[in-house]
Amino acid sequence: MTIEISESAGVRSLHFGTPWIQGSMRIARPWALELEYTRDMLLPLLLHPVGTWPRSVLMIGLGAGALLKFLHRHVPACTLTAVEIDQAVIVAAQQHFRVPSADPRVRIVCGDAFEWIGSDRERYDLILADGFDLNARAHRLESAAFYGACKARLAEVGWLSCNLLTLHRSHAATRRALHSVFDSGLSMLPACAEGNVVAVASAGAAFAAEGWRDFPALREAARGLRRQTGLNLLPLLSRIEQA
Repeated sequence: MTIEISESAGVRSLHFGTPWIQGSMRIARPWALELEYTRDMLLPLLLHPVGTWPRSVLMIGLGAGALLKFLHRHVPACTLTAVEIDQAVIVAAQQHFRVPSADPRVRIVCGDAFEWIGSDRERYDLILADGFDLNARAHRLESAAFYGACKARLAEVGWLSCNLLTLHRSHAATRRALHSVFDSGLSMLPACAEGNVVAVASAGAAFAAEGWRDFPALREAARGLRRQTGLNLLPLLSRIEQA
């Protein structure tokens, strides 16, 4: 796979040999979340006090490491594991996108995430799934078997957040796979301006899809998150309410 780096207007982006952007970083703020869908993926942060959760995070696909860098900076007590199938992506993320290469809180594994998660025995508060090839295909990483393995790795109060990449194709099959595993614990967020759709899911009965939609409380939490981290999820909440 060809790795390419582009820069425009202070933003550096990662490509897999095509114009399709696999990850971006604003050079002046390397820990900020430049792409809207990455911000959407952190909706579960609104359900916990800022900076105290998650304690353990698994990332499926590293890309430019945007989510890793944000959580590394703003949740100092959490440990971060990323599984990336291509060593060249790991090298690019560390050399060009300021992903930590030697930090006791960060573990980056080069391997097939489908195989890896099936043998893993750790529990994670948050799993972030964003693994695609140069043709924007996730293959086995959007199957019921994969989502079942993710569910088995979630902590008791744990969340899975998936980028479904739906700009050019239907996500119906992926949604059916997620629903078969998480049932009422699944919620599909409305598409962002970039075209991505994010799904959030929890194994906990207390966090069924409709149970967390207390919008006054979520907006208050979003304002606190924005004050402390700069991450603004208020536009996402407005999109959810209007959907």
